[in-house]
Amino acid sequence: MFESLSDRLTGVLKDLRGKGRLSDADIDATCREIRLALLEADVALPVVREFIKKIKERAKGAEVHGALNPAQQVVKIVNEELVTILGGETRRLRFAKTPPTVIMLAGLQGAGKTTLAGKLAKWLKDQGHTPLLVACDLQRPGAVTQLQVVGERAGVSVFAPHPGTSIGGGENALGITAADPVAVAEQGIAEAKSKQYDVVIVDTAGRLGIDEELMAQAAGIRDAVNPDEVLFVLDAMIGQDAVSTAEAFRAGVGFSGVVLTKLDGDARGGAALSVRELTGQPIMFASTGEKLEDFDVFHPERMASRILGMGDVLTLIEQAEQVFDAEQAEATANRIGSGELTLEDFLDQMMAVRKMGPIANLLGMLPGAGQMKDALANVDEKQLDRIQAIIRGMTPAERANPKIINGSRRLRIANGSGVKVSDVNQLVDRFFEARKMMTAMAGQMGMGSRKNQRSKKGKKGKKGGRGPTPPKVRGGLPGGFPGLPGGLPGGMPDLSKMPKGLDELPPGLEGFDLSQFKLPKK
Repeated sequence: MFESLSDRLTGVLKDLRGKGRLSDADIDATCREIRLALLEADVALPVVREFIKKIKERAKGAEVHGALNPAQQVVKIVNEELVTILGGETRRLRFAKTPPTVIMLAGLQGAGKTTLAGKLAKWLKDQGHTPLLVACDLQRPGAVTQLQVVGERAGVSVFAPHPGTSIGGGENALGITAADPVAVAEQGIAEAKSKQYDVVIVDTAGRLGIDEELMAQAAGIRDAVNPDEVLFVLDAMIGQDAVSTAEAFRAGVGFSGVVLTKLDGDARGGAALSVRELTGQPIMFASTGEKLEDFDVFHPERMASRILGMGDVLTLIEQAEQVFDAEQAEATANRIGSGELTLEDFLDQMMAVRKMGPIANLLGMLPGAGQMKDALANVDEKQLDRIQAIIRGMTPAERANPKIINGSRRLRIANGSGVKVSDVNQLVDRFFEARKMMTAMAGQMGMGSRKNQRSKKGKKGKKGGRGPTPPKVRGGLPGGFPGLPGGLPGGMPDLSKMPKGLDELPPGLEGFDLSQFKLPKK
């Protein structure tokens, strides 16, 4: 969503880095470009003015003129002020001292409140809580049914004593019933207390626009359940209406936090960045897709880092920690060091990476990924599906010991996985090359268990000997992997047709030769 803003700001700040000293004219020109970038991104004018004012004051002061690298200091100032606009510190949910904690969702129709209710419930469940969803949107056709479906997918309970509006049913021609959402909300709280749910999430009705009926109903539910948190659900794609809508809800109902939805859209999204500054309420969560997993806590410093093209490594690490098992990873590292890595290990690692989300999204969190956005857009994940199909087409014995995979076995695997025999050949051959390379590198870096290292000592040429001489890693990785200098670990997708930007090593690593390093002997 913030791609265009990120590109503009990254380009402006990149021009500064080549200057040893900055004049007031340089700072004014930079601020002018930043102002244009923010306005084009739909950031509210009052926010832009205050933002530029603070940058100029700090950039023209002793903070920059006395710095060893003035350009980097300006980048640091821009980053800090952007973090301030986004809220400064990460704001966590406030839980009630005496359960249940009541969280009320409010917002316009179409903002994604019902789907968000399921995402928030799943997130809370993963945190160890027992949430209950309460269906108080009795006006939108199918809203109650949608919440029940979302709750089932999230694995949480839904309290829905009334079916709500349905086409072709109800007390009048339109199927609109006379049920009172305020009464349903009160019953939901009583249900949570009796069955010991520690969090209640109340899904309320919305409208296509602000009106008195909407505000009266939302205020009535708020007064009835006395929520610990009122979260304003905001569609990040609605432009400048985001600010006026947020201010209307703040005046009519009041809210303690904002949730941004549809951050995966292609709108400019700058207005969403204005909400925190204009309403004074923090952005607490962000939704980046339709899946229940596409939801996380909003970290201002991380979002600012991504907008400025600095990546979001912390979020990448957190996602990895959620899907990788520490003990299994250590065991795999030991097998790499002892030369016992199997195709089963590789499949487990690949599946764990895929659980973290699309590969392009993961690479996009790395610093400098904005410079390769065209390449990232063309990453073919179907190649990973083919590799997975090939490995799953093998027997457990073949995965554990790929050496037994002869010609007839390769033909069977190819037919079973819907690929060519040449694809199976490439996967197996590259796996052997990669295992040899990783074992050599692990030995030089001291990886692997000492027991395995001792067991490998012996005379050359005899069983239990030291084995082949570790290959030199000259000009990249061994294995002749198409598309990259030298190659990559076995089983990885064929990158021979990768677009420019992902088909080469980073600058400065060309001709990298590990054998030139004098590593300590074990």
